[in-house]
Amino acid sequence: MTTVDATAGGTASTQAAPLAGPLAGDPSILGLGSFIAGSVALGLGLVGVVPAGVLGAPLAIVLAATALGLLMATIWCAALGQSAVAAVFGIFGTFWLSYAVLVLGLDHDWFAIAATAVIATVKLFLLTWLIIIVMLTISTLRLPSAFTALFVLVDLALLLLLLAFAEASAAGVPSAGLLKTGGYVVLVFAALGVYLFFGAAQAGTGGKPVPLGPPLMR
Repeated sequence: MTTVDATAGGTASTQAAPLAGPLAGDPSILGLGSFIAGSVALGLGLVGVVPAGVLGAPLAIVLAATALGLLMATIWCAALGQSAVAAVFGIFGTFWLSYAVLVLGLDHDWFAIAATAVIATVKLFLLTWLIIIVMLTISTLRLPSAFTALFVLVDLALLLLLLAFAEASAAGVPSAGLLKTGGYVVLVFAALGVYLFFGAAQAGTGGKPVPLGPPLMR
């Protein structure tokens, strides 16, 4: 969408008009806020706020807030032509959605997975998403370094959780120490998400954006 203005010499010049209407604004505020909610709920669950093994505790937040909010932000970004940001929000949105499906499926035996294969199934889930998020981390090195740090922390949390289930006991109980350490890493990247949210909210309300660091790749 453009506007045409007359120059001092009487000729016409074309310039982009500011976006107006329902699409105006910054979808990252919604996306980051949704991401933070699920991260806090998952991190608190892993560090022991709820009894060990209660994997469904954060699902209400993960499904109704995080997955839904991230997918809404994805559509908003795509409508604005922000394909890279849409990809980030979309990948994280489907991660949270697949986590919810995994937990519900295992709890209700939706996938007919034998009890002896549950640990292997969780390891498959974690390894797949670790590969995807590492791919995302590498492909977004041109973003400010605060985003790279966030992705690296997500990678680390997934790795720790994968190791926790890889070291599960014969009874199928994952390593409590590694789970708790992974939970603390989740809370750290949630805190970094709060910083990014604050920066987006500052810019969206007319304030000065917070420093996000130079990109690692130009």
